Amino acid sequence: MTRAFHTIAIPHDDILEGRLTLDVFAADLWEVYHGRGPEEYRDPNLFFQKTYLTDGLRHLFEVVEQRLRGQGGDPVIQMQTPFGGGKTHALIALYHKAREWGARTVVISGTPLAGDATLWGLMAEQLTGFRSGFAGQTAPGRDALRALLEPHQPVLILIDEALEYMVKAAGVSVGATTLAAQTLAFMQELTEAASALERTVLVITLPSSTLEHYDEHATRLFEQLKKISGRVEKIFTPVQDDEVGAVIRRRLFASVKEQEATQIINAFVDRAVQESVIAFGEESAAYRERFRQTYPFLPEVVDVLYHRWGSFPTFQRTRGTLRLLALVVHALKQQSLPYISLGYFDLGNQEIRRELLKHIGNEYDSVVAADITGAEAGAAKVNREIGKSYQGLRLGERVATTIFLYSHVGGGGESGATLNEIKRQNLAGDAPASVVAEVVQKLSSRLLFYLHEQGGRYAFSTTPNLNRAITVRMENLTPEQLERAEREALQQQAGGRRMKTFLWPSNPADIPDDESPKLLIVREADQQRMLEFVRTKGQTPRVHRNTLFFLAPLPAERIAFERLLRRHLAITELRNQKTLALTPEQRQTLERDAKQTGREVQEQIGHLYRQLYLPTADGLTNIDLGIPTYGAAQELDARVYERLRSENRLIERLAPLVIKERYLANRAFVETQQLAESGSRTPGEALAINRRVWETSIAEGVRQGLFGLGELDEHGQPRCLFFKEEPSVSLTGREALIRADICQAQRSVPAQPQGYPAPSSPSRAINDRGISPERSDSPAPQPTGAPPVAHPRLRLQFTVPKGKVSSLMGVLNYLQTRYGRIEITLELSEGSITDQELEDRVREAFRQMGVHVQITY
Repeated sequence: MTRAFHTIAIPHDDILEGRLTLDVFAADLWEVYHGRGPEEYRDPNLFFQKTYLTDGLRHLFEVVEQRLRGQGGDPVIQMQTPFGGGKTHALIALYHKAREWGARTVVISGTPLAGDATLWGLMAEQLTGFRSGFAGQTAPGRDALRALLEPHQPVLILIDEALEYMVKAAGVSVGATTLAAQTLAFMQELTEAASALERTVLVITLPSSTLEHYDEHATRLFEQLKKISGRVEKIFTPVQDDEVGAVIRRRLFASVKEQEATQIINAFVDRAVQESVIAFGEESAAYRERFRQTYPFLPEVVDVLYHRWGSFPTFQRTRGTLRLLALVVHALKQQSLPYISLGYFDLGNQEIRRELLKHIGNEYDSVVAADITGAEAGAAKVNREIGKSYQGLRLGERVATTIFLYSHVGGGGESGATLNEIKRQNLAGDAPASVVAEVVQKLSSRLLFYLHEQGGRYAFSTTPNLNRAITVRMENLTPEQLERAEREALQQQAGGRRMKTFLWPSNPADIPDDESPKLLIVREADQQRMLEFVRTKGQTPRVHRNTLFFLAPLPAERIAFERLLRRHLAITELRNQKTLALTPEQRQTLERDAKQTGREVQEQIGHLYRQLYLPTADGLTNIDLGIPTYGAAQELDARVYERLRSENRLIERLAPLVIKERYLANRAFVETQQLAESGSRTPGEALAINRRVWETSIAEGVRQGLFGLGELDEHGQPRCLFFKEEPSVSLTGREALIRADICQAQRSVPAQPQGYPAPSSPSRAINDRGISPERSDSPAPQPTGAPPVAHPRLRLQFTVPKGKVSSLMGVLNYLQTRYGRIEITLELSEGSITDQELEDRVREAFRQMGVHVQITY
């Protein structure tokens, strides 16, 4: 059984106990000089117990001790490291060593000093107990400084954070100059005095670059300070890059069982070689040595924190790395991990997370939550998609965390992790590198919202990855959302101008039972359900069964359509999400893609809804409309209409000769209403698009003399009213088409004008047909031979007896031959009608006739 790292590398008590405030790692020379601050800095034994003596620090001790003993050595030493690079720690080490060597010390730290304080006054006070001769704000000369230092040799002068003090001193006026200018003069005199004395050493710390400077003025002061001391100083770097791991290990761990650590190191390297994930160009032996120095941390843990995160101006390299790793060790002390990789940094731990985010910005908080630590984060989802034997390893979170830590580098360096780097950090457990690669692929292709890949490197950003953002939203769409969107797309494409269209009808009672053709767009091709609509209207049988046509989706096109619809909805949702941190280019892309996919959805509706079902005598027959012509903006009802017309199931014009040969070849007459309704009642028959088709064709046939138009009398015998003249066609009541020879025979017998019998008296003229005119001022019959009286306007008012409406049509037909305009007002009472009946049977009939009707209640 593999032993846990904390039983091999034993953490210091303060790490185990969680006493991890930043002050623990914040070396402060001024506090140590005054006997304050953490004990590990004040107590020399404890300090050196937790301090790794780097080659630079050992060399620094040798040079300073040699100079203090009068045996040569450098009089002025400048230490330059990046922010947090160990400068102050080295000064504290020299301070404690100076006591061993019996030397006097002068400690000056620019951080706590006020701007009007003087370095020379402080130095005089520490050496003599008073400031006599050095109390003013004008810098003393070299001779005065030499006279002050010489009696107190050996003297070690330690100046930390000199630049910070000088920035403050620049605001203090001294005559025509500033205290900063006086301090620069003092530093020049001090370096010369130290060089002239055999047992005096000046050690000063300066940052290695201008990243830590405050402004342009501070930069000038920095350059001046370097120039003044540059002639005699020697620059030391206390910690080399290859020593950082050892420095950190010494500070965090009281002891390391090297033999057991070596076993774990060898096992890891052997497996890394087997999986081919050792860093490119680096021999396995060299990696073993690096790992030995950094154990229990993989070498990349130190590299990423010290170099990548350490390049941020706010990240103190050594101190920041120590702080983070101390938090990680404390968080993992209960786990049985043989070593610590970047993948084991728990970003769900608020202390660890905040320690990282304060350098890169709180905007990454939502990134971490959305992609790594949240319950619905993609990193958690991927664990459920890999093999069951690996699901407990939390590879999703580990891989994502590794990438996150590799993603950030200050100063414009190359960010992100290669696949090999990710694999190397996640070899723990039995998961092979191929499974890690699978996890990376799933995360990068569709699961993580803010993960980007470029040039083989994976990195997080606050800018969403549009492709994955779209993919995530596509997968999260519900069936209800898809159904609603499909319906909306259909509503835009269904039309309704060529045929009355019903979208996804659910109740046969909602479909009118009249002669007009109707298109029912259904969600699935359920023929039993379609036949239910054909045969019934709610609880009653449907009369006009040949008027219903069904358009259903083709199942083979469903998958492609829904994929496109998902993509369109996801893109539209992202485009409308104003709080999403997108670049202007990304918003333009979304705007363009939303329009494009919207057009494609409309086009694909025609690919999907193309199965046309028509009623027949035996049930239903199916026609595939095929793929619409590319670029043809044709609505669904128009496509169906044109196909039905081409199949002769819908007719726009009917030749009069066809009527004659089909309906009057073997009969004397045929009722027009029966004729007009035959197409709508009989499934499989040709259906006129409206009643006007019959009216126009009949009128044309009457004018041509192919047949006549009249009515059936009380005995069911035809009476021809119109023949070879302009008729008035109603398609209602007892109106009938009459064979031409019968009309010719009737016309050869003397009859009243227009073939209609004359009334016997004015009061009974129309009464034989059940109509009683109430007009009292009718003109008296004209005497025989007197000229006829013509009436340009006529008003009839009557009550229609029950059952006599059909008889009324003949009179109206006659009157229409005499007058160009007939206006009818009906007043109905002693009964009732529902709104639905009024719509289906009355308004719809008037619409079919092309007559505008105004109805009041």
